Amino acid sequence: MSRSDSARFDPDRLDAALRLDEPNKPDSKPLPDLGSPVSPLRPRGPAPATSGSSGSSGSFSSKPPSSSSAAAAASSGRRSHSGELPGGGGGGGGGGSTASSPATNVLPAGNICPSGKIAKMGAAAPRSDVLGSGTGHYGHGSIMWGGSASASASAAATSGDSPSSSSKRAPTAATLQDVIKVGNEHYKKGNYAEALRLYDRAVAMCPDSASCRSNRAAALVGLGRLCDAAKECEEALQLDPANTRAHHRLASVNLRLGLIANARRHISLAGPGQQPNPSEWKKMQEVERHLGRCEDSRKAGDWKSALREADAAIAAGADSSPLLLASRAEALLRLHKLEEADSSLSKAPKLENSSSSSSSSKFSGMLSNSYIYIVQAQVDMALGRFESAVTAAEKARQVDPGNIEISMAANNVRLVARARAHGNELFKSGNFAEACIAYGEGLKYDSYNPVLYCNRAACRFKLGQWEKSVEDCNEALRIQPSYTKALLRRAASYTKLERWVESVRDYEVLRKELPEDTEVAEALFHAQVALKTSRGEEVSNMKFGGEVEDVTSVEQFQAEISFPGVSVVYFTAASNQQCTQISPFVDALCKRYPSANFLKVDINQSPLVARAENVRIVPTFKIYKNGARMKEMICPNQQVLEYSVRHYSL
Repeated sequence: MSRSDSARFDPDRLDAALRLDEPNKPDSKPLPDLGSPVSPLRPRGPAPATSGSSGSSGSFSSKPPSSSSAAAAASSGRRSHSGELPGGGGGGGGGGSTASSPATNVLPAGNICPSGKIAKMGAAAPRSDVLGSGTGHYGHGSIMWGGSASASASAAATSGDSPSSSSKRAPTAATLQDVIKVGNEHYKKGNYAEALRLYDRAVAMCPDSASCRSNRAAALVGLGRLCDAAKECEEALQLDPANTRAHHRLASVNLRLGLIANARRHISLAGPGQQPNPSEWKKMQEVERHLGRCEDSRKAGDWKSALREADAAIAAGADSSPLLLASRAEALLRLHKLEEADSSLSKAPKLENSSSSSSSSKFSGMLSNSYIYIVQAQVDMALGRFESAVTAAEKARQVDPGNIEISMAANNVRLVARARAHGNELFKSGNFAEACIAYGEGLKYDSYNPVLYCNRAACRFKLGQWEKSVEDCNEALRIQPSYTKALLRRAASYTKLERWVESVRDYEVLRKELPEDTEVAEALFHAQVALKTSRGEEVSNMKFGGEVEDVTSVEQFQAEISFPGVSVVYFTAASNQQCTQISPFVDALCKRYPSANFLKVDINQSPLVARAENVRIVPTFKIYKNGARMKEMICPNQQVLEYSVRHYSL
């Protein structure tokens, strides 16, 4: 045979020679079992050779395999990359091989191939033997002496490059093994993002490896990406349906996603005797029990019980279940806790990322995903996000088109959104009476929509129907107590009705919520003046806003601080640098809090006032309320000063 014939590349021979899972190879040392980074199973004894576990240690027969077994193993090597996690047997190889014995070495004696660690060659000096990294092919007896293949592969794993980035040949088994090893180390340290990056490389190097897919799923779980982890487990099981570890990992993920039936199914598919530990089994039972009770409470309209059972199921282990978080949101919505309902839904994994196995589960006769979409639509609508509500409702209808409850709910969302849009157009054109009717039509389909009540209140305010405006605002605030716009309209309606006590009460709440709003501050001031006038109190000296007023005498000082309301007294000196720095900020506070009365005393120009108030250090601030001193601050910073002014002004 010619030299060119001997150098011809034989992929089958090279593939079989590169396999790492063959302890009987005469020119290799056995590799350590790196294993999958996380196993939902407790450690077990050696598994039989036909085990489907992709990461557990496999046991091999010491008997030499038959020629047919060797041929099958060599053939499967083209799919089951030699760099997979060791010990996978036929199950973890990604190629679906179930051979009970490894293939024999099919290369002629004298060929030495990299297998992580290179055995010593007789009495030769201790040096590593590797195949050359060039483009030439090596035939019988060709050996390249070089550095450690394992060391270069490990360095490449951490740097992100392949051991020979300039070469376009397939990565060696040692490279894949080291990438997985470094990924496992990052995983154990909790560096899930870096572990995922390395596992991604491993999957790219060996896409048909169920073990690599299972490792990637573990990293995704660590990052909280449970839906992606479930998809990755399903990919692993497509490659190796008997992969015990992937079944158990998917069962654990399904438990957290609240898919109890799927979790049990994968436990059963893991094989006989492969039951989860007692605590996991108990979690499944508790989640299933609370989920059933939650469904019963929903059907009975007992929303407090439904909320309690949903919380119990989440606490029992289904902490990332979109279904339970949606059920919790629906209960909170019915209990008029809109912000909490919205917060609950925001914690749920996106349905677009969910695995295919979750789409068939049902809740209260509806497909789970359809139910989740319709709850999202109802929450969006209650919070005034009508366009988003219509989109979510249509998604619910598409997922479960034959469900009557879903169809009715989606239709209501569409009609309410249409009524609101029509009412807004009429209001903008000045047709307040017709707009009032349009909003009322929307309330026929959703009697708990605070936005429609508030909008109708605005129409009635414009029509001079202030009592009815107050009634609509009360309904909106009963459903959503933190609805600022409804509170503003009710306060304005109370002002029109000259119900000053209620008006002042609402505006005081609004001042705390909107401290920067000068219109609210002015409205509160006028309501306070009107209230005092109705009681016959003196209001001639009450003023709103303006500039900082200079005080030059003790008599003026006493008169100013005795006025109703809050007075902020600033003791200063023109020659003091700290006073020079803080004076512009005091002017800004005067404009920012117009309901407070700001006074300024120069201790050099008015020493009698400073002496009467016992002020020796400047800048000093004193806050009075209705003539009584509330607080004194010496050389405060801007944050402390503003906090104190806001606290006593609101």
